[in-house]
Amino acid sequence: MILHTFTGGAVQTNGYILEFDDKTCFVVDAPAGIADFLKGHELKATYLLLTHQHFDHVEDASALAESGAEIYGHSEFDRTLIRDQQAREAWGIPVNVPDFTVNHLLGGKTSLTLGDLTFEVSHVPGHSPDSISFYLKDELFLFSGDALFAGSIGRTDLPGGSHEQLLDSIRENLYILPDDVAVFPGHGPDTQIGKEKQSNPFCPA
Repeated sequence: MILHTFTGGAVQTNGYILEFDDKTCFVVDAPAGIADFLKGHELKATYLLLTHQHFDHVEDASALAESGAEIYGHSEFDRTLIRDQQAREAWGIPVNVPDFTVNHLLGGKTSLTLGDLTFEVSHVPGHSPDSISFYLKDELFLFSGDALFAGSIGRTDLPGGSHEQLLDSIRENLYILPDDVAVFPGHGPDTQIGKEKQSNPFCPA
């Protein structure tokens, strides 16, 4: 298995691609452009895992679904979670997310097995009510969405956000993981759990 990072869209959002020997792949989040990236590399997405539905993480969700990917997420498709209207009207970002269907709901679930991979699933609200993380224990990979970044945390000023809730989510669900777990966030560079516990100024351990 090979892990690729794709960064795209107006706010430089990370999507992650777990590539297998047969050129199929699992995708975590779908920023704009990731569908074309897969086509260009002759990769076929079988599953798309959404850390949350904010517009920048789901712009290519419909395109991946059309190519055959099944979508997993905390909640059903919800335009109020996507916030593309706010992006257009308040922030001047020309985005309009096509409708898509979340085929498999993960709210209340703690694990997800797809093929030979098992992810531990944690609800980590505070940035968005539907935020979840995916921990691939066998590889020591954590896909944290917009909960935890390298040296920072997700914004909490959007509707449904809560600063205290996000800090609790990180400490109770992410900081309990081993220090050498690699953290792959929704924006910016990767980091490690131990590093963030020691030095993250926004969420001390």
